[in-house]
Amino acid sequence: MEEELKKKLFRNQKTGWEEVPEEEKQEIEKVSKSYMDFLNRAKTEREFIKEAKKLADENGYKDIMEFETLKPGDKIYFINRKKSMYLAVIGENSVENDGLHIIGSHVDSPRLDLKPNPLYEDGGLAYFKTHYYGGIKKYQWTTIPLSMHGVIVKTNGETIEVNIGENEEDPIFTITDLLPHLAQEQMEKKLKNGIDGEDLSLLIGSIPLKDGDKKVSEGVKLNILNILNKKYGITEQDLTSAEIELVPAFRARTMGLDESMVAAYGQDDKVCAYTSLHAMMELGKVKNTAVCILSDKEEIGSMGNTGMESHMFDFFISEILNKLGVNKPNLLDKVFCFSKMLSSDVDAGFDPLYASVSDKTNAGFIGRGISLNKYTGSRGKSGASDANAEYVAWVRNVLEKNNIRYQVAELGKVDIGGGGTIAYIIANKGTDVIDCGVPVLSMHAPYEVTSKYDIYSAYKTYKAFWNE
Repeated sequence: MEEELKKKLFRNQKTGWEEVPEEEKQEIEKVSKSYMDFLNRAKTEREFIKEAKKLADENGYKDIMEFETLKPGDKIYFINRKKSMYLAVIGENSVENDGLHIIGSHVDSPRLDLKPNPLYEDGGLAYFKTHYYGGIKKYQWTTIPLSMHGVIVKTNGETIEVNIGENEEDPIFTITDLLPHLAQEQMEKKLKNGIDGEDLSLLIGSIPLKDGDKKVSEGVKLNILNILNKKYGITEQDLTSAEIELVPAFRARTMGLDESMVAAYGQDDKVCAYTSLHAMMELGKVKNTAVCILSDKEEIGSMGNTGMESHMFDFFISEILNKLGVNKPNLLDKVFCFSKMLSSDVDAGFDPLYASVSDKTNAGFIGRGISLNKYTGSRGKSGASDANAEYVAWVRNVLEKNNIRYQVAELGKVDIGGGGTIAYIIANKGTDVIDCGVPVLSMHAPYEVTSKYDIYSAYKTYKAFWNE
């Protein structure tokens, strides 16, 4: 009697793995492998959008600018400066009266960017100066293998793609640290000050260029520039119009003796971006127009013309309304007010090694399915988009009738935790929004951990939401 009552009244806190049918385990592995393969090709926002376009083209999506008119069933996308992307499947229902079903994630991750004038020589070594982007602890950037990704754009418009350090034959790069024997002063510092931002210089060379027997001034720097000139046809000045990012050279790998997890760089938020993109590629006819956002700049506040604070997303939706032949004054505002959104961003997974920062009864656990965050923000919900009860219930209904495991959580203890997503940006337009993503261990670190079960749950969740 007591056990039956508990089963009926208590929320389910078991790991999802306990209830997975054998045939579903094969699907979990299939989706997880596809995700890891994608991650290994798409470590930066430019690479993610490039791979997303390939996938969209293969699945019948076309650039919205190729359409004069749109009709139900049309599959479209718009790429914003090669760093963000919006996709849609036009639904059967009226956009004006029924709104959109939006899922929005971001494809940028914490990294190191080269400074505009990065190259210098000191002590017979050549370095690139960097400026950190987003919130990885600075000391975690040292003594790990780093790869170099990005573009160099010359004044004649030529764009040169750079990708060094991912193939086994490539050289890698690193940022050195002080040996413990000489680190007495460093070890006395607070952890956050152990490495200063200006000390995150990338070691890139040590061989000086020779001019016969004559010693060359800044010979190591000159040799590096000579190598770059031969390989890419650039000069030092061309680095001022480059976007070069340094990311961990680690590959996405299956983790654990039971092979239940994925370890990879950039899972915040590519795990949600990939699963939503993967789900969208499998959509057929939908009732409500389905929209997928792959945004940029979330890790630094969503600013700029590729971030969600820009009007580029509004432009995309306006183009849909124009080409459906229904646009009129104030319709864009009305559409957003009748729309629903999942802000598909990750949650902080409960880590038993650091249990003191979490409220265990309100934490997201890896392996228990998709995690809903009714609100984010910090302390007194500052900066939060707080979903209303009616919308939380609506989302729960979608999950439960599709037999999808979920948990409702918040990010850390009240006076400790907090964070932000793109949820508030779309909520400010009048849309119902809730954060809905995968719990992550070691979030904002060079190597993050997720559960394969949760990855698959995210994929199922996003597909069910769009098919509602």
